[in-house]
Amino acid sequence: MGASARLLRAVIMGAPGSGKGTVSSRITTHFELKHLSSGDLLRDNMLRGTGFPRTLPQAEALDRAYQIDTVINLNVPFEVIKQRLTARWIHPASGRVYNIEFNPPKTVGIDDLTGEPLIQREDDKPETVIKRLKAYEDQTKPVLEYYQKKGVLETFSGTETNKIWPYVYAFLQTKVPQTSQKASVTP
Repeated sequence: MGASARLLRAVIMGAPGSGKGTVSSRITTHFELKHLSSGDLLRDNMLRGTGFPRTLPQAEALDRAYQIDTVINLNVPFEVIKQRLTARWIHPASGRVYNIEFNPPKTVGIDDLTGEPLIQREDDKPETVIKRLKAYEDQTKPVLEYYQKKGVLETFSGTETNKIWPYVYAFLQTKVPQTSQKASVTP
C-alpha cells in the first residue's frame, strides 16, 4: 500500500469564523486524507461550526479512542473575526444578503432594490458574536493547553485564511502525501 495508506488524525481548532471550514475543505482537496478529525461525522459537525473537541473531557475521550497526530489551531484575532461575522446584513422581505466587505449595499443599511432598511440576524449582531467568541475562548483554553503539553499543537496565526493557508499547507506536506503533483500553494 505504501505511503498513501498512511493515516493522519488531525483536529482543526479555531473560533467561530476563524476559517476552519475553508481550511478543512482545502486540506481534503490538496491531500489524500480520508478523515479529518475522526471521521465524516465530525467533519460535518466541524463544517456546521459545532466543533469537536470543545472541552477537556471531550479531548481526553477522543484521545482514548484515537491517536491524534496533530492539532491545527487557527489563531485569528477576535477583532478580525468580529468584523467578519458582523459584516452580514439582510433584506428580510426578499432574503437578499449583503456583506459589508464583499458585496455592500449601494447605501449603507438600505436595500439596493426597494430602499427598505436592512437588518442584522441575531447571530450576526456584535454583542452575540462577542459572547460566542468569549465562550469559545473560555471552553477551549484548557483543550489547547492539553494538546500543547502532549506536543501535538501547531498554531497558525493571521488575519486572513489566504495568508494562513500556505503555512498550514507547508506543515501538512511534511506529514502526508499530496493528491496532485502540481504542488500549488495558491488557494
